Parts: sequence; structure tokens; C-alpha cells
Amino acid sequence: MRKKIFAGVTIVGIILGIGGCQSWERNMKSLSSDIAGGLNRTVTVYDYNGQVIRQYAGKFDVSESENEVYFDIDGKRVIIHGGIVINEEN
Repeated sequence: MRKKIFAGVTIVGIILGIGGCQSWERNMKSLSSDIAGGLNRTVTVYDYNGQVIRQYAGKFDVSESENEVYFDIDGKRVIIHGGIVINEEN
């Protein structure tokens, strides 16, 4: 009986410990973003002098590779090569 109680308390402790860490919260946010079709974001593209080139706002997922940032908004694919891209969650 004591082993079952100890096992139960240990399992609950592990679940609570995992649920409170930042990596768990990031994983849950990523999962909800994947399921719901993205997060509400504002993406601003700046030139190298700090001037705003374009700003996008909406609910979408942003992906990146080594030399580009891309996302789909309003049914169109946006691919950004170069510049400075700031991705803010609303």
C-alpha cells in the first residue's frame, strides 16, 4: 500500500514539475499554434537603415531558414530575403 501511495505522489510531483517549466509552456504554445492555425502576430520588416519597409498583422505561423523568413497570410505566401525582421506576438 505504501508503494502505491509513494508511486502516486511521485507521478503527481513529476507532472506538476514538468507543467511549471518554461520549456513545457513553449511546447504547449507551439502545439496550440499548430492546431489553431497560428498565433496573432505582427511582423515588421526593416531595411538596414532602420526604415520600415512593410508590416504584416494577422493570425499565422512564421518559419525561417538560413537566409529567409516565410509565412502564409490571406492565402498568399510571403517570403522575405534580407532585411531585419521583427516578429511580435500580439
